[in-house]
Amino acid sequence: MLSTIRKYWQEQPLPVVLVLAVLFRLLAVLFSKGYGMHDDHFLIIEVAESWADNYNFNNWLPDSDGSGGPSGHSLFYTGLHYFFFKGMHQIGVFDPQVKMYFVRLIHSLLSLVIVILGYKITEHYSGKSLARQVGLLLALFWFMPMLSVRNLIEVVCVPFLMTATYLLLINSIKKRAFDYVLAGFIAGTAFSIRFQSTLFIGGLGVVLLLQKNWKGAFLFGIGAVFSICAIQGITDMIIWKRPFAEFQAYVQYNIEHARDYNTQAWYQYFLVLGGILIPPISLFFLVGFFRSWKKYTLLFLPSFIFLVFHSYFPNKQERFIFPIVPFIIILGSIGWKEWIENSTFWQRKQGLLKACWIFFWILNSIALLPVTVAYSKRNRVEAMTYLSHKKDLRYIVIEDSNRDDFLMPPLFYLRRFNSNSWGVHGVTSLHTAKDLYEEQKNLKQEEKANYVIFFQEENLAKRIADFKKYYPNLTYETAIEPGFIDKVVHHLNPRNKNQNCFIFKMQE
Repeated sequence: MLSTIRKYWQEQPLPVVLVLAVLFRLLAVLFSKGYGMHDDHFLIIEVAESWADNYNFNNWLPDSDGSGGPSGHSLFYTGLHYFFFKGMHQIGVFDPQVKMYFVRLIHSLLSLVIVILGYKITEHYSGKSLARQVGLLLALFWFMPMLSVRNLIEVVCVPFLMTATYLLLINSIKKRAFDYVLAGFIAGTAFSIRFQSTLFIGGLGVVLLLQKNWKGAFLFGIGAVFSICAIQGITDMIIWKRPFAEFQAYVQYNIEHARDYNTQAWYQYFLVLGGILIPPISLFFLVGFFRSWKKYTLLFLPSFIFLVFHSYFPNKQERFIFPIVPFIIILGSIGWKEWIENSTFWQRKQGLLKACWIFFWILNSIALLPVTVAYSKRNRVEAMTYLSHKKDLRYIVIEDSNRDDFLMPPLFYLRRFNSNSWGVHGVTSLHTAKDLYEEQKNLKQEEKANYVIFFQEENLAKRIADFKKYYPNLTYETAIEPGFIDKVVHHLNPRNKNQNCFIFKMQE
Protein backbone atom coordinates (compact mmCIF):
# COMPACT_ATOMS: atom_id res chain seq x y z
CA MET A 1 0.00 0.00 0.00
CA LEU A 2 2.72 2.48 1.01
CA SER A 3 4.79 1.60 -2.04
CA THR A 4 1.77 2.27 -4.27
CA ILE A 5 1.22 5.66 -2.63
CA ARG A 6 4.92 6.52 -3.05
CA LYS A 7 4.72 5.54 -6.71
CA TYR A 8 1.69 7.74 -7.26
CA TRP A 9 3.35 10.55 -5.29
CA GLN A 10 6.34 10.43 -7.62
CA GLU A 11 4.49 9.85 -10.88
CA GLN A 12 1.01 11.36 -10.37
CA PRO A 13 1.27 13.72 -7.40
CA LEU A 14 -1.73 15.91 -8.23
CA PRO A 15 -4.36 13.21 -7.48
CA VAL A 16 -2.64 12.52 -4.14
CA VAL A 17 -2.63 16.23 -3.31
CA LEU A 18 -6.30 16.48 -4.26
CA VAL A 19 -7.26 13.52 -2.08
CA LEU A 20 -5.59 15.21 0.91
CA ALA A 21 -7.17 18.57 0.05
CA VAL A 22 -10.63 17.02 -0.25
CA LEU A 23 -10.23 15.02 2.97
CA PHE A 24 -9.40 18.03 5.13
CA ARG A 25 -11.95 20.26 3.44
CA LEU A 26 -14.64 17.67 4.10
CA LEU A 27 -13.62 17.69 7.75
CA ALA A 28 -14.08 21.47 7.71
CA VAL A 29 -17.47 21.09 5.99
CA LEU A 30 -18.67 18.70 8.69
CA PHE A 31 -17.16 20.22 11.81
CA SER A 32 -16.07 23.82 11.21
CA LYS A 33 -19.43 25.33 12.00
CA GLY A 34 -20.17 28.91 12.94
CA TYR A 35 -18.30 31.79 11.35
CA GLY A 36 -14.74 33.05 11.53
CA MET A 37 -15.19 36.83 11.49
CA HIS A 38 -18.06 39.29 11.62
CA ASP A 39 -18.14 39.90 7.87
CA ASP A 40 -18.35 36.30 6.65
CA HIS A 41 -21.64 35.93 8.49
CA PHE A 42 -23.33 39.29 8.95
CA LEU A 43 -22.52 40.68 5.50
CA ILE A 44 -23.42 37.50 3.63
CA ILE A 45 -25.44 34.82 5.44
CA GLU A 46 -27.50 37.06 7.73
CA VAL A 47 -28.45 39.39 4.91
CA ALA A 48 -29.26 36.65 2.37
CA GLU A 49 -31.43 34.69 4.83
CA SER A 50 -33.34 37.81 5.79
CA TRP A 51 -34.12 38.48 2.13
CA ALA A 52 -35.24 34.88 1.69
CA ASP A 53 -37.60 35.44 4.64
CA ASN A 54 -38.93 38.71 3.19
CA TYR A 55 -37.08 40.91 5.65
CA ASN A 56 -34.42 43.55 4.91
CA PHE A 57 -31.66 43.05 7.46
CA ASN A 58 -29.20 46.00 7.59
CA ASN A 59 -31.58 47.98 5.36
CA TRP A 60 -29.43 47.30 2.31
CA LEU A 61 -32.33 47.34 -0.16
CA PRO A 62 -34.11 50.51 -1.30
CA ASP A 63 -37.58 49.36 -0.24
CA SER A 64 -36.60 49.62 3.42
CA ASP A 65 -37.76 52.60 5.48
CA GLY A 66 -34.30 52.80 7.04
CA SER A 67 -32.37 52.58 3.78
CA GLY A 68 -29.97 55.44 3.27
CA GLY A 69 -29.03 54.37 -0.24
CA PRO A 70 -26.21 52.09 -1.40
CA SER A 71 -24.07 50.86 1.50
CA GLY A 72 -20.90 50.00 -0.42
CA HIS A 73 -21.38 46.23 -0.50
CA SER A 74 -21.50 44.17 -3.66
CA LEU A 75 -24.89 42.49 -3.68
CA PHE A 76 -23.84 39.86 -6.24
CA TYR A 77 -22.26 37.31 -3.90
CA THR A 78 -24.85 37.93 -1.19
CA GLY A 79 -27.55 37.63 -3.84
CA LEU A 80 -26.29 34.18 -4.86
CA HIS A 81 -26.84 33.04 -1.27
CA TYR A 82 -30.31 34.57 -1.32
CA PHE A 83 -31.28 32.46 -4.34
CA PHE A 84 -29.69 29.40 -2.75
CA PHE A 85 -31.58 29.85 0.54
CA LYS A 86 -34.80 30.58 -1.32
CA GLY A 87 -34.34 27.35 -3.25
CA MET A 88 -33.71 25.45 -0.02
CA HIS A 89 -36.98 26.81 1.35
CA GLN A 90 -38.79 25.61 -1.75
CA ILE A 91 -37.71 22.03 -1.09
CA GLY A 92 -38.55 22.24 2.60
CA VAL A 93 -35.08 22.79 4.09
CA PHE A 94 -35.19 25.47 6.79
CA ASP A 95 -32.69 24.26 9.39
CA PRO A 96 -29.80 26.77 9.45
CA GLN A 97 -27.14 24.17 10.23
CA VAL A 98 -28.27 21.98 7.32
CA LYS A 99 -28.14 24.98 4.97
CA MET A 100 -24.63 25.79 6.13
CA TYR A 101 -23.41 22.23 5.50
CA PHE A 102 -24.27 22.78 1.84
CA VAL A 103 -22.82 26.29 1.78
CA ARG A 104 -19.54 25.03 3.21
CA LEU A 105 -19.49 22.10 0.78
CA ILE A 106 -19.91 24.37 -2.25
CA HIS A 107 -17.15 26.67 -1.06
CA SER A 108 -14.83 23.77 -0.32
CA LEU A 109 -15.24 22.50 -3.88
CA LEU A 110 -14.58 25.97 -5.27
CA SER A 111 -11.38 26.21 -3.21
CA LEU A 112 -9.97 23.14 -4.98
CA VAL A 113 -9.40 25.43 -7.97
CA ILE A 114 -6.64 27.11 -5.93
CA VAL A 115 -4.95 23.77 -5.26
CA ILE A 116 -5.21 22.47 -8.84
CA LEU A 117 -4.14 25.65 -10.60
CA GLY A 118 -1.48 26.44 -8.00
CA TYR A 119 0.02 23.04 -8.78
CA LYS A 120 -0.23 23.56 -12.56
CA ILE A 121 1.27 27.07 -12.48
CA THR A 122 4.20 25.84 -10.42
CA GLU A 123 4.68 22.81 -12.68
CA HIS A 124 4.72 25.08 -15.72
CA TYR A 125 7.44 27.29 -14.30
CA SER A 126 9.48 24.91 -12.15
CA GLY A 127 8.60 21.27 -12.83
CA LYS A 128 6.76 18.48 -11.09
CA SER A 129 9.00 18.21 -8.03
CA LEU A 130 8.29 21.72 -6.74
CA ALA A 131 4.67 21.49 -7.92
CA ARG A 132 4.21 18.59 -5.49
CA GLN A 133 5.41 20.76 -2.63
CA VAL A 134 3.32 23.79 -3.59
CA GLY A 135 0.22 21.63 -4.12
CA LEU A 136 0.70 20.10 -0.69
CA LEU A 137 1.10 23.56 0.87
CA LEU A 138 -2.07 24.90 -0.76
CA ALA A 139 -3.95 21.76 0.29
CA LEU A 140 -2.71 21.50 3.86
CA PHE A 141 -1.49 24.86 5.11
CA TRP A 142 -2.95 25.07 8.60
CA PHE A 143 -5.49 27.79 7.74
CA MET A 144 -6.41 26.71 4.20
CA PRO A 145 -9.15 24.08 4.83
CA MET A 146 -10.87 26.26 7.43
CA LEU A 147 -10.81 29.39 5.27
CA SER A 148 -11.95 27.41 2.24
CA VAL A 149 -15.40 26.86 3.78
CA ARG A 150 -15.89 30.43 5.02
CA ASN A 151 -17.94 33.15 3.34
CA LEU A 152 -15.08 35.65 3.31
CA ILE A 153 -15.12 37.52 0.02
CA GLU A 154 -11.35 37.97 0.37
CA VAL A 155 -11.03 34.19 0.00
CA VAL A 156 -13.92 33.49 -2.39
CA CYS A 157 -12.44 35.82 -5.04
CA VAL A 158 -9.12 33.89 -5.16
CA PRO A 159 -10.20 30.98 -7.42
CA PHE A 160 -11.34 33.52 -10.01
CA LEU A 161 -8.11 35.51 -9.84
CA MET A 162 -6.06 32.34 -10.11
CA THR A 163 -8.09 31.03 -13.04
CA ALA A 164 -7.59 34.30 -14.91
CA THR A 165 -3.85 34.19 -14.18
CA TYR A 166 -3.58 30.58 -15.36
CA LEU A 167 -5.46 31.31 -18.61
CA LEU A 168 -3.09 34.19 -19.36
CA LEU A 169 -0.12 31.96 -18.58
CA ILE A 170 -1.06 29.06 -20.87
CA ASN A 171 -2.19 31.51 -23.57
CA SER A 172 1.15 33.33 -23.63
CA ILE A 173 2.28 31.22 -26.61
CA LYS A 174 -0.90 30.47 -28.60
CA LYS A 175 -2.43 33.88 -27.84
CA ARG A 176 -5.98 32.87 -28.66
CA ALA A 177 -8.44 35.76 -28.58
CA PHE A 178 -11.16 33.81 -26.78
CA ASP A 179 -8.83 32.86 -23.90
CA TYR A 180 -7.90 36.52 -23.31
CA VAL A 181 -11.56 37.51 -23.22
CA LEU A 182 -12.42 34.56 -20.97
CA ALA A 183 -9.57 35.44 -18.59
CA GLY A 184 -10.86 39.00 -18.41
CA PHE A 185 -14.43 37.87 -17.82
CA ILE A 186 -13.42 35.56 -14.96
CA ALA A 187 -11.22 38.27 -13.45
CA GLY A 188 -14.15 40.68 -13.65
CA THR A 189 -16.24 38.19 -11.70
CA ALA A 190 -13.68 38.45 -8.89
CA PHE A 191 -14.29 42.21 -8.86
CA SER A 192 -18.02 41.66 -8.40
CA ILE A 193 -17.23 39.52 -5.34
CA ARG A 194 -14.51 41.70 -3.82
CA PHE A 195 -14.17 45.25 -5.18
CA GLN A 196 -10.51 45.55 -4.24
CA SER A 197 -9.72 42.71 -6.66
CA THR A 198 -9.53 45.50 -9.24
CA LEU A 199 -5.95 46.11 -8.06
CA PHE A 200 -4.94 42.56 -8.99
CA ILE A 201 -6.94 42.66 -12.24
CA GLY A 202 -5.30 45.93 -13.19
CA GLY A 203 -1.92 44.36 -12.45
CA LEU A 204 -2.65 41.55 -14.91
CA GLY A 205 -3.49 44.13 -17.55
CA VAL A 206 -0.29 46.08 -16.85
CA VAL A 207 1.76 42.89 -17.31
CA LEU A 208 0.26 42.37 -20.77
CA LEU A 209 1.09 45.99 -21.64
CA LEU A 210 4.67 45.63 -20.39
CA GLN A 211 4.98 42.56 -22.61
CA LYS A 212 3.78 44.76 -25.51
CA ASN A 213 0.95 42.32 -26.00
CA TRP A 214 -1.44 45.04 -27.14
CA LYS A 215 -4.00 42.65 -28.55
CA GLY A 216 -4.02 40.52 -25.41
CA ALA A 217 -4.33 43.56 -23.14
CA PHE A 218 -7.21 44.93 -25.19
CA LEU A 219 -9.11 41.63 -25.28
CA PHE A 220 -8.47 41.00 -21.58
CA GLY A 221 -9.79 44.47 -20.80
CA ILE A 222 -12.87 43.87 -22.97
CA GLY A 223 -13.64 40.65 -21.10
CA ALA A 224 -13.14 42.28 -17.69
CA VAL A 225 -15.23 45.35 -18.50
CA PHE A 226 -18.01 43.21 -19.98
CA SER A 227 -18.06 40.98 -16.88
CA ILE A 228 -18.09 43.91 -14.47
CA CYS A 229 -20.86 45.67 -16.39
CA ALA A 230 -22.90 42.50 -16.87
CA ILE A 231 -22.71 41.47 -13.23
CA GLN A 232 -22.09 44.49 -11.02
CA GLY A 233 -23.41 47.16 -13.31
CA ILE A 234 -26.70 45.43 -14.12
CA THR A 235 -27.22 44.28 -10.52
CA ASP A 236 -26.98 47.86 -9.28
CA MET A 237 -29.08 49.12 -12.17
CA ILE A 238 -31.89 46.75 -11.22
CA ILE A 239 -31.71 47.59 -7.50
CA TRP A 240 -30.65 51.26 -7.47
CA LYS A 241 -31.62 52.36 -11.00
CA ARG A 242 -28.02 53.38 -11.74
CA PRO A 243 -24.92 51.29 -12.52
CA PHE A 244 -22.09 50.80 -10.03
CA ALA A 245 -23.95 52.54 -7.23
CA GLU A 246 -22.52 50.16 -4.64
CA PHE A 247 -18.95 50.55 -5.93
CA GLN A 248 -19.23 54.34 -5.80
CA ALA A 249 -20.52 54.13 -2.23
CA TYR A 250 -17.69 51.72 -1.35
CA VAL A 251 -15.01 54.09 -2.62
CA GLN A 252 -16.58 57.09 -0.92
CA TYR A 253 -16.97 55.27 2.40
CA ASN A 254 -13.37 54.07 2.44
CA ILE A 255 -12.04 57.53 1.63
CA GLU A 256 -14.08 59.10 4.42
CA HIS A 257 -13.47 56.34 7.02
CA ALA A 258 -9.95 55.21 6.12
CA ARG A 259 -8.70 55.78 9.67
CA ASP A 260 -11.77 54.70 11.60
CA TYR A 261 -10.79 51.05 11.96
CA ASN A 262 -7.60 49.07 12.44
CA THR A 263 -4.95 51.63 11.51
CA GLN A 264 -1.47 50.10 11.53
CA ALA A 265 2.06 50.79 10.27
CA TRP A 266 2.92 50.24 6.60
CA TYR A 267 4.77 46.99 7.38
CA GLN A 268 1.78 45.39 9.16
CA TYR A 269 1.05 42.92 6.35
CA PHE A 270 4.66 41.77 6.24
CA LEU A 271 4.26 40.84 9.91
CA VAL A 272 0.98 39.08 9.14
CA LEU A 273 2.51 37.11 6.27
CA GLY A 274 5.61 36.35 8.30
CA GLY A 275 3.44 34.95 11.09
CA ILE A 276 0.68 32.98 9.38
CA LEU A 277 3.07 31.36 6.88
CA ILE A 278 5.19 30.10 9.83
CA PRO A 279 8.77 31.36 10.19
CA PRO A 280 11.43 30.75 9.04
CA ILE A 281 9.70 29.23 6.00
CA SER A 282 7.57 32.38 5.70
CA LEU A 283 10.80 34.36 5.24
CA PHE A 284 11.84 31.94 2.50
CA PHE A 285 8.56 32.65 0.70
CA LEU A 286 8.99 36.42 0.98
CA VAL A 287 12.62 36.31 -0.19
CA GLY A 288 11.69 34.07 -3.11
CA PHE A 289 8.73 36.27 -3.98
CA PHE A 290 10.69 39.52 -4.17
CA ARG A 291 13.73 37.97 -5.88
CA SER A 292 11.52 36.79 -8.74
CA TRP A 293 9.92 40.09 -9.63
CA LYS A 294 11.50 40.41 -13.05
CA LYS A 295 11.43 36.81 -14.26
CA TYR A 296 7.85 35.98 -13.27
CA THR A 297 6.08 39.29 -13.76
CA LEU A 298 2.66 37.71 -14.33
CA LEU A 299 2.68 36.29 -10.80
CA PHE A 300 4.60 39.08 -9.12
CA LEU A 301 3.25 42.41 -10.35
CA PRO A 302 -0.50 41.98 -9.63
CA SER A 303 0.26 40.68 -6.12
CA PHE A 304 2.84 43.41 -5.54
CA ILE A 305 0.42 46.18 -6.57
CA PHE A 306 -2.17 44.67 -4.24
CA LEU A 307 0.33 44.49 -1.37
CA VAL A 308 1.65 48.03 -1.88
CA PHE A 309 -1.83 49.57 -1.91
CA HIS A 310 -2.92 47.75 1.24
CA SER A 311 0.36 48.58 2.97
CA TYR A 312 -0.24 52.25 2.16
CA PHE A 313 -3.94 52.32 3.05
CA PRO A 314 -4.44 53.08 6.77
CA ASN A 315 -7.16 50.48 7.47
CA LYS A 316 -5.28 47.20 7.80
CA GLN A 317 -7.35 44.17 8.74
CA GLU A 318 -5.60 40.82 8.41
CA ARG A 319 -8.18 39.33 6.06
CA PHE A 320 -7.63 42.09 3.48
CA ILE A 321 -4.36 40.46 2.39
CA PHE A 322 -5.82 36.95 1.90
CA PRO A 323 -6.36 37.26 -1.90
CA ILE A 324 -2.61 37.22 -2.63
CA VAL A 325 -1.48 34.65 -0.04
CA PRO A 326 -1.66 31.67 -2.47
CA PHE A 327 0.30 33.67 -5.06
CA ILE A 328 3.00 34.48 -2.52
CA ILE A 329 3.23 30.77 -1.65
CA ILE A 330 3.51 29.82 -5.34
CA LEU A 331 5.99 32.46 -6.46
CA GLY A 332 7.83 32.41 -3.14
CA SER A 333 8.45 28.67 -3.55
CA ILE A 334 9.62 29.07 -7.15
CA GLY A 335 11.92 31.98 -6.36
CA TRP A 336 13.35 30.36 -3.23
CA LYS A 337 14.12 27.11 -5.07
CA GLU A 338 16.01 29.00 -7.77
CA TRP A 339 17.96 30.99 -5.21
CA ILE A 340 19.14 28.04 -3.10
CA GLU A 341 20.15 26.17 -6.25
CA ASN A 342 22.57 29.01 -6.99
CA SER A 343 23.54 29.83 -3.40
CA THR A 344 26.87 28.52 -2.16
CA PHE A 345 25.73 29.08 1.44
CA TRP A 346 22.57 27.01 1.13
CA GLN A 347 24.29 24.31 -0.88
CA ARG A 348 26.55 23.82 2.13
CA LYS A 349 23.63 24.06 4.59
CA GLN A 350 21.28 21.40 3.27
CA GLY A 351 20.90 19.99 6.79
CA LEU A 352 19.78 23.38 8.11
CA LEU A 353 17.34 23.76 5.25
CA LYS A 354 15.87 20.33 5.91
CA ALA A 355 15.58 21.11 9.64
CA CYS A 356 13.64 24.31 8.80
CA TRP A 357 11.13 22.36 6.74
CA ILE A 358 10.79 19.67 9.40
CA PHE A 359 10.10 22.40 11.96
CA PHE A 360 7.53 23.94 9.61
CA TRP A 361 5.65 20.70 9.01
CA ILE A 362 5.61 19.85 12.72
CA LEU A 363 4.07 23.21 13.64
CA ASN A 364 1.73 23.14 10.66
CA SER A 365 0.55 19.62 11.51
CA ILE A 366 -0.05 20.56 15.15
CA ALA A 367 -2.31 23.45 14.08
CA LEU A 368 -3.93 21.87 11.01
CA LEU A 369 -6.46 19.47 12.51
CA PRO A 370 -7.75 21.59 15.44
CA VAL A 371 -8.13 24.65 13.21
CA THR A 372 -9.75 22.62 10.43
CA VAL A 373 -12.49 21.27 12.71
CA ALA A 374 -12.84 24.40 14.87
CA TYR A 375 -16.41 25.48 15.68
CA SER A 376 -15.87 29.22 15.59
CA LYS A 377 -18.23 31.54 17.52
CA ARG A 378 -19.87 28.44 18.98
CA ASN A 379 -21.27 30.27 22.00
CA ARG A 380 -23.20 32.78 19.90
CA VAL A 381 -24.43 30.25 17.34
CA GLU A 382 -25.52 27.67 19.90
CA ALA A 383 -27.23 30.31 22.06
CA MET A 384 -29.39 31.25 19.09
CA THR A 385 -29.98 27.61 18.21
CA TYR A 386 -31.08 26.91 21.79
CA LEU A 387 -33.53 29.82 21.79
CA SER A 388 -34.84 28.90 18.33
CA HIS A 389 -36.58 25.92 19.94
CA LYS A 390 -38.44 28.13 22.42
CA LYS A 391 -41.97 28.49 21.11
CA ASP A 392 -42.74 31.31 23.54
CA LEU A 393 -39.77 33.42 22.41
CA ARG A 394 -40.68 37.05 21.79
CA TYR A 395 -37.66 39.31 22.16
CA ILE A 396 -34.09 38.79 23.38
CA VAL A 397 -31.98 40.95 25.65
CA ILE A 398 -28.20 40.82 25.32
CA GLU A 399 -26.74 41.84 28.69
CA ASP A 400 -23.14 42.95 28.22
CA SER A 401 -22.93 45.81 30.70
CA ASN A 402 -19.15 45.44 31.05
CA ARG A 403 -18.98 47.22 27.71
CA ASP A 404 -20.60 50.25 26.11
CA ASP A 405 -21.99 48.15 23.25
CA PHE A 406 -23.19 44.62 22.69
CA LEU A 407 -22.38 42.05 20.02
CA MET A 408 -25.20 41.40 17.58
CA PRO A 409 -26.20 37.73 17.80
CA PRO A 410 -26.48 35.67 14.58
CA LEU A 411 -30.24 35.72 14.07
CA PHE A 412 -29.87 33.35 11.11
CA TYR A 413 -29.65 30.53 13.66
CA LEU A 414 -32.65 31.87 15.57
CA ARG A 415 -34.90 31.21 12.56
CA ARG A 416 -37.06 34.25 13.30
CA PHE A 417 -36.66 36.52 10.26
CA ASN A 418 -40.04 35.47 8.87
CA SER A 419 -41.92 36.32 12.04
CA ASN A 420 -42.75 39.33 14.14
CA SER A 421 -41.84 37.36 17.26
CA TRP A 422 -38.14 38.17 17.35
CA GLY A 423 -35.96 41.08 18.18
CA VAL A 424 -32.88 42.08 20.12
CA HIS A 425 -32.38 44.65 22.87
CA GLY A 426 -29.11 45.48 24.53
CA VAL A 427 -28.14 46.27 28.11
CA THR A 428 -24.73 47.93 28.26
CA SER A 429 -22.86 50.37 30.44
CA LEU A 430 -24.58 53.16 28.50
CA HIS A 431 -28.03 51.59 28.23
CA THR A 432 -28.85 50.03 31.58
CA ALA A 433 -31.46 47.53 32.77
CA LYS A 434 -33.40 50.47 34.15
CA ASP A 435 -33.44 52.10 30.71
CA LEU A 436 -34.69 48.87 29.20
CA TYR A 437 -37.41 48.57 31.82
CA GLU A 438 -38.59 52.13 31.24
CA GLU A 439 -38.79 51.48 27.49
CA GLN A 440 -40.81 48.28 27.89
CA LYS A 441 -43.07 48.83 30.89
CA ASN A 442 -45.94 50.28 28.85
CA LEU A 443 -45.65 47.87 25.93
CA LYS A 444 -48.11 45.11 25.20
CA GLN A 445 -47.20 41.72 26.61
CA GLU A 446 -46.34 40.28 23.19
CA GLU A 447 -43.92 43.16 22.56
CA LYS A 448 -41.83 42.62 25.68
CA ALA A 449 -38.57 40.71 25.87
CA ASN A 450 -38.74 37.38 27.68
CA TYR A 451 -35.21 35.92 27.39
CA VAL A 452 -31.90 37.44 28.38
CA ILE A 453 -28.37 36.30 27.53
CA PHE A 454 -25.57 37.44 29.83
CA PHE A 455 -22.32 37.60 27.87
CA GLN A 456 -19.10 36.64 29.71
CA GLU A 457 -18.55 35.83 33.38
CA GLU A 458 -16.93 39.07 34.47
CA ASN A 459 -18.99 40.69 37.27
CA LEU A 460 -21.74 38.19 36.50
CA ALA A 461 -23.26 37.99 40.00
CA LYS A 462 -23.49 41.78 40.30
CA ARG A 463 -24.93 42.14 36.81
CA ILE A 464 -27.60 39.54 37.50
CA ALA A 465 -28.46 41.28 40.77
CA ASP A 466 -28.72 44.65 39.00
CA PHE A 467 -30.93 43.13 36.30
CA LYS A 468 -33.21 41.54 38.93
CA LYS A 469 -33.96 44.96 40.40
CA TYR A 470 -36.21 45.52 37.39
CA TYR A 471 -36.88 41.95 36.29
CA PRO A 472 -36.94 39.96 39.56
CA ASN A 473 -38.29 36.70 38.16
CA LEU A 474 -35.30 35.30 36.28
CA THR A 475 -35.11 31.56 35.68
CA TYR A 476 -31.77 30.07 34.72
CA GLU A 477 -31.93 28.04 31.49
CA THR A 478 -28.43 27.04 30.41
CA ALA A 479 -24.84 28.16 29.84
CA ILE A 480 -23.01 27.81 26.53
CA GLU A 481 -19.24 27.94 26.25
CA PRO A 482 -17.10 29.07 23.31
CA GLY A 483 -15.33 26.44 21.22
CA PHE A 484 -11.76 25.38 21.96
CA ILE A 485 -10.16 27.56 19.31
CA ASP A 486 -12.18 30.60 20.40
CA LYS A 487 -10.93 30.09 23.95
CA VAL A 488 -7.35 29.89 22.73
CA VAL A 489 -7.72 33.00 20.56
CA HIS A 490 -9.34 34.93 23.41
CA HIS A 491 -6.51 33.90 25.74
CA LEU A 492 -3.90 35.07 23.23
CA ASN A 493 -5.74 38.31 22.50
CA PRO A 494 -8.59 39.39 24.85
CA ARG A 495 -9.81 41.76 22.12
CA ASN A 496 -11.43 38.70 20.57
CA LYS A 497 -14.76 38.69 22.39
CA ASN A 498 -15.46 34.99 22.82
CA GLN A 499 -17.46 34.87 26.04
CA ASN A 500 -19.60 32.32 27.80
CA CYS A 501 -23.32 32.84 27.28
CA PHE A 502 -25.69 32.47 30.25
CA ILE A 503 -29.34 32.23 29.21
CA PHE A 504 -32.22 33.16 31.54
CA LYS A 505 -35.93 33.35 31.02
CA MET A 506 -37.57 36.56 32.14
CA GLN A 507 -40.70 35.45 34.02
CA GLU A 508 -43.60 37.87 34.35
